[in-house]
Amino acid sequence: MLLKFTKMHGCGNDFVVLDLITQRLNINEEIVRQIADRRFGIGCDQVLVVEPPQQPEIDFRYRIFNCDGSEVEQCGNGARCFARFVREKRLTAKQRISVETKSGVIELVTTDHSEVIVDMGVPVLEPEHIPFQADSQAISYDLTIADHTIQVGAVSMGNPHVVLQVGDIDTELVEQLGPLLEIHPRFPKKVNVGFMEIVSRSQINLRVHERGVGETLACGTGACGAVVSGIQRGMLDSEVTVNLPGGSLHIEWQGEGEPVLMTGPAETVFDGQIHL
Repeated sequence: MLLKFTKMHGCGNDFVVLDLITQRLNINEEIVRQIADRRFGIGCDQVLVVEPPQQPEIDFRYRIFNCDGSEVEQCGNGARCFARFVREKRLTAKQRISVETKSGVIELVTTDHSEVIVDMGVPVLEPEHIPFQADSQAISYDLTIADHTIQVGAVSMGNPHVVLQVGDIDTELVEQLGPLLEIHPRFPKKVNVGFMEIVSRSQINLRVHERGVGETLACGTGACGAVVSGIQRGMLDSEVTVNLPGGSLHIEWQGEGEPVLMTGPAETVFDGQIHL
């Protein structure tokens, strides 16, 4: 079959977006891996799927597949691209849309400056719901890896994140520690790993190793998780600029019980067709 697609990115975190409202496809792991392959397919970090909603009061259903074929709960950079895509393809004229995800409903708002504001919902801090194995909820946890004990934050933004504060993200062993922490046994569904360097109370530098993908140029949920962890630990103010290798995001969180708001760009690269 001939499948239409759009290549997009959010701060360098790149996606293939599929409209499965106006065209049909029984998507599966094999198809995702074929599309995501950077040598033999289109190439991307994740494949994003636009589907009709399952709830009548919601605008769309949003599904996310990592390049290894696994379906995941949430992707913040992808959510911004999703919002721009459905407007560019005239699937909606709304500036504010509600979207079903595997982890719940999120709100997306497009601005007049080609940016998108995403209400990422209330962060999950209870260990059993992240999920993370711990005796009780805390602002930080001791985690043993490779015979060393490190202090980390743990939070879910619809998907699990572990956050390490580091002195310099350029010299940190992201390539070595990221894969080890991703499969740490205390995270039963694996985990995304954030390496956070604090520049000031309103600015951080961040690198993220994403489960099922590896290090990406940007991770929206990772930026949210890092800011939440930093605020919890008293290191950051309520509004923070997060500098990622692919660009910057603005994250706002007013504290426990409140939603996290993420603002950032979403860019269309090209449209195309692929034979499957």
